[in-house]
Amino acid sequence: MGKCYNRIAVNRPIEEVWQAVSDFHNMGWAEGVITSVEKVGAIEGHQVGAKRILNNAFHETLIDYDNYHHRFSYRIEDGPGPVSHDAVKDYIGIVQLTEVPEGTLVEWSSSYRSKNESEVAEFCNPIYSALLDAMRKNIH
Repeated sequence: MGKCYNRIAVNRPIEEVWQAVSDFHNMGWAEGVITSVEKVGAIEGHQVGAKRILNNAFHETLIDYDNYHHRFSYRIEDGPGPVSHDAVKDYIGIVQLTEVPEGTLVEWSSSYRSKNESEVAEFCNPIYSALLDAMRKNIH
């Protein structure tokens, strides 16, 4: 099973960071990385089953939402290249926030099955890194 893992410390209180990132349909904090978020269906962004399409390419569904523990997970159902429906199976991404002395530790991880796990990691890790950098710059 392949895995990706990225983390960053955001110098903001955990509740402030959670409020910014917890709505599955709102990625305004990811300016410069996410150019479009299309809500699919009627389920709201804090509810399991919410669907979105990012940058007209990544089809994702919220599969777990834990407001108390500041964590959500999602499934990528289709996407470009190494995360396409045919190339990867069981792709689960997890965003976890933890309070630390510097503010908030944000961990973004994923697991998946693929015949080319390293290609998936090489594709996804820079995206997660860019998202986390945008989070640190844009949440204030």
